[in-house]
Amino acid sequence: MTSVHEDVQNYYGQQLQQSADLKTDACCTKAQIPSFIKEIIKKVHPEVVAKYYGCGLVMPPKLEGCRVLDLGSGSGRDVYILSNLVGAQGYIVGVDMTAEQLDVAKRFIDYHTKEYGFEKVNVEFRLGKIEQLTDDPGLKTNSFDVIVSNCVPGGEFYFSDVYADQPVPEELRQNKVLWGECLSGAICVSDLISGALDAGFTQPILVSKQPIGVNNDEFQKLLGAIKFTSCTYRLFKNKPAEESTSVNDKFGALVTYQTPIIHYENEFQFSQAITFKLNSEPQYLNTELVKMLRLSRYSEHFKFDSITDEKQIPNVTEQVIDQPVSNEQSSSSCCCCPGTC
Repeated sequence: MTSVHEDVQNYYGQQLQQSADLKTDACCTKAQIPSFIKEIIKKVHPEVVAKYYGCGLVMPPKLEGCRVLDLGSGSGRDVYILSNLVGAQGYIVGVDMTAEQLDVAKRFIDYHTKEYGFEKVNVEFRLGKIEQLTDDPGLKTNSFDVIVSNCVPGGEFYFSDVYADQPVPEELRQNKVLWGECLSGAICVSDLISGALDAGFTQPILVSKQPIGVNNDEFQKLLGAIKFTSCTYRLFKNKPAEESTSVNDKFGALVTYQTPIIHYENEFQFSQAITFKLNSEPQYLNTELVKMLRLSRYSEHFKFDSITDEKQIPNVTEQVIDQPVSNEQSSSSCCCCPGTC
């Protein structure tokens, strides 16, 4: 594994100098960036944005005052967006294993603190590997509200990554450039689900899913029939059994979005298939989805009417957490390029 770490560090720290140097669009997103996020990105220093190589947008709602951990924070673009969203009372920690990327991020801490009008710094960056977080005494268990696997019970892990529709052969996993482009290291969604459940999280909820175009003849020939997608998921850390709610949601519940979340005053997208409209007709959620929403920090914005009789369940299409998306291709807009934000 050490050689893989070294290869990735070299690719992102030495070979890539800006997002335009990427050879595929695996680090681009077709998802629409909300207008309020675009306004924040305009305030992020151009050098930080230019050296951003992320593969999606990881900005869940309701972040005010939260402690957030950004895994693989790179040049710090997302950290500085999150810094604005959590406000002066929140705090962001970015962890990355590439020193050159962290050097860029750290250089602009004071710049963004002044840009946002904060009296004190609300971000920090730490050098380290995300699979060795427990080795860092500054990252305590049960200390983060959002993103990381050691978040508090009910805390949210919200992230975007690249997934393959079939296992990537070992010979391709040895290709340094394909690994650096986030392709040969991609796992299957089934592996994500089993890993999340084993780690004590709820089943991942698909928020968005977009096909990735390789757009490189040499790489396409090597990859053959393997298809890749950029997916954003949210999952929540389960509470210990003794802390679980005594509410009976055996048959699910009717759920109403009744008090607005900042920036999501009209509607809130909980999953790719489920969008709540403010004060509209209640939506039926099955038992598993109700559990997830009750666990989350979003629960205070919803009214839950538990269904106590199976006969009361509305005649709705079965709710599947990981819904497929259309293969229809849309024009790509790279989330890491200044001209597209």
